[in-house]
Amino acid sequence: MFQDLLPPLNSHNLPYPDTLHPIVVHFVIAMVLFAVLCDGVGYFTRNSRLYEVGWWNLMFATISVFIAVIFGQIEAGLAMPYAAATRDLSLHTLIGWALSGLLALITGWRYTIRLRAPEVLPLPYIGGNVILTFIVLFQIYLGDKLVWVYGLHTEAVVEAMRGGLLQ
Repeated sequence: MFQDLLPPLNSHNLPYPDTLHPIVVHFVIAMVLFAVLCDGVGYFTRNSRLYEVGWWNLMFATISVFIAVIFGQIEAGLAMPYAAATRDLSLHTLIGWALSGLLALITGWRYTIRLRAPEVLPLPYIGGNVILTFIVLFQIYLGDKLVWVYGLHTEAVVEAMRGGLLQ
């Protein structure tokens, strides 16, 4: 069987020592928020050199978000969510996929702006950054809730699930 080829799951219900999704996703969050900050400060101070910093952070965040989503999917599939956590986990997953597409779209838009007029960012792009920031902040809220409220992938919750105490 295919399952015989997989490594055994540990006390976090993972085939590796600890969750990787939060590590990668914190990298993405920092780069997105820093890119938005650089673009915003550059816009209001008219310092176009900050646009270059924002661009590179946005580009690497876009590449990294897909890695974060892949690990998120793997870890969500192994989370054994109980009924109370299922809705928030599903919403977090849906927004994660949508956010990766939105981030790729905004990065493509930013790339076009960078080619045409690298010293100027249009106000609609800045507005898009504000929307992106709010979506990222809501996604952070959901991720924190999954760990700190529902305890997904914590030893106590995994043990309770395996023992049939949570459903």
